[in-house]
Amino acid sequence: MTVKKTVKGGNSLIRVPALFKCKEWSFVMNNLSIAPNNPERTRLQKTTLTALFAALAVLLSPFSFPVGPSRCFPFQHAVNVVSGVMLGPLWACGAAFIASLVRNILATGTVLAFPGSLFGALVVGFAAKLLPEKFRLWAALAEPLATGTLGAGVASLIASPAGGWTAMFATLSVAFLLSSAPGAAIGGGVLYFLKRGSRKAS
Repeated sequence: MTVKKTVKGGNSLIRVPALFKCKEWSFVMNNLSIAPNNPERTRLQKTTLTALFAALAVLLSPFSFPVGPSRCFPFQHAVNVVSGVMLGPLWACGAAFIASLVRNILATGTVLAFPGSLFGALVVGFAAKLLPEKFRLWAALAEPLATGTLGAGVASLIASPAGGWTAMFATLSVAFLLSSAPGAAIGGGVLYFLKRGSRKAS
């Protein structure tokens, strides 16, 4: 299948692989790329994607399950990985904060959703910035590492302010890892196919 694509200086025909046989896919992939030389467009793109990632996490929030005082929600961590690599640390952290806030308002999450999501998004974003472009998928590994340590540590202080922090940390660390490890794998897979699709659609 061929899709006509307008390029500078005229028109060209590109071939789209069987998995991505639609004009809409090519359009989406072309417009997901951030324009570093156009600050105004970059800000608009990142704002839009931040809102979309937050909305996606909220829509998927019913697919969570309780473990101890927290709720395990792998899809939040998948969103953290994708947004962290695509948008960077601050925007990804913003998407995670908005999603956690709305989930608490809708009673599909607990207050532990904040430390359980913010640190993963933040650290993935920083890892993606530090890694060379061809290795950025490996930033997904930073999600469970950050969530299972920093996130669990802060969540333990919230859940057990009067004492018993060590036991609570052990419980939440296991719970957060059960949620973030598969979520990071899902997010890494999404990034892999997005990257592959972007290459073949260009």
